[in-house]
Amino acid sequence: MDNENKSTPNEEDLLTGTIQLLAGKVKADPSPDELEKLKKLIKKNVPFTLRGYFMAYLLREILQANNPRRASGRETAKPARVKRDSKAPAKAEQQAQAPAQEKAREEKALPEGARTLYLNIGKMKRLYAKELSQLLQTELEITRDDIFSIRIHDKYSFISMSEEHCEKAIAKLNGMDIKGRTAAVSYSNKE
Repeated sequence: MDNENKSTPNEEDLLTGTIQLLAGKVKADPSPDELEKLKKLIKKNVPFTLRGYFMAYLLREILQANNPRRASGRETAKPARVKRDSKAPAKAEQQAQAPAQEKAREEKALPEGARTLYLNIGKMKRLYAKELSQLLQTELEITRDDIFSIRIHDKYSFISMSEEHCEKAIAKLNGMDIKGRTAAVSYSNKE
């Protein structure tokens, strides 16, 4: 009987394979912007200390939805099956989150007179929105409410503020050393 257990993959091996398959799919996903939106929603609504459990819970629910017999604990889903069937729960989740995404789009509408700045530093230099917000508040002597939005990408960032604050930011931040890189701040071409 021990020989059978060694030759057939156990539940943990199947789960490991499924997780590795899904991790690979994340890296090769054709719509990273959609994943970024979902990630932001999770970050906004799930406390940091619960995010690992949240992901584990989602994986368990998807596996159970794909194989109802799995709930009994006897059978495990095959990674290929998860790959093929995982689209249905994802679509239902997207439809459920559509009102939340519409609300997020409404909030992104910038007030009149607001401008967007481009900064040549991003996530790859370990720049985070909270740090950038604090830097802007300190250097420009403004409050958090004066910053309309901060979007940090891998190699660059966008900051939306009133035109007056943007002018101050360009004057004070250009040439400043931020995270070991010389900052270049200008008005964004895409607004």
